[in-house]
Amino acid sequence: MRVVGSDGKQIGIIDTSEALVLAEQQDLDLVEVAPAADPPVCRIMDYGKYKYEQAVKQREARKKQSLIVVKEMKMRPKIGLHDYETKKGHVVRFLRQGAKVKVTIMFRGRETVHPENGERLLMRLADDVSELARIDSPPKLDGRNMTMVLAPYKEAVTPKAKPEPKQKPPRRVPEPEAAAEPEAEPEKPKPVKVTRAEGG
Repeated sequence: MRVVGSDGKQIGIIDTSEALVLAEQQDLDLVEVAPAADPPVCRIMDYGKYKYEQAVKQREARKKQSLIVVKEMKMRPKIGLHDYETKKGHVVRFLRQGAKVKVTIMFRGRETVHPENGERLLMRLADDVSELARIDSPPKLDGRNMTMVLAPYKEAVTPKAKPEPKQKPPRRVPEPEAAAEPEAEPEKPKPVKVTRAEGG
């Protein structure tokens, strides 16, 4: 087998038992890194440290990965103005959070005869949020529903504010009690002079 040292330098093609002895002398492991090669390639390394470094790399890669969230907003073709404004507000909020928005128009009964009403509503919404998003997938009819997907522009996404660390209230230091003054002795009541009125 071909052996690579812990410093990355080629040691050469040696016997397995010899490679194991080399690894033991350095208090390291002999790890097969390319079993399909001819001859197989092994490396002398600290396997525990290697596994740890791989886990750290995977964690970092996951952090950098952007997770695409798709939110859904459902409407009816005969939606009222106030309801439309409310739903549009939700769509704007989702887009600012960086999520794609799937807008679904649900047709009921004879409304399916006029799918152009649903398409008109979807295009109106796309036009209203045109400075925040673009049409990712145009309106298309799927059974009794018509769907369209909006994707936000990068500039439109508001970054998440980092929560401020909670500040602990200042600790109250107990005030040292003033030296207790010696209690004054209660005053003795003065004797009351009683005079007796004599006479009659």
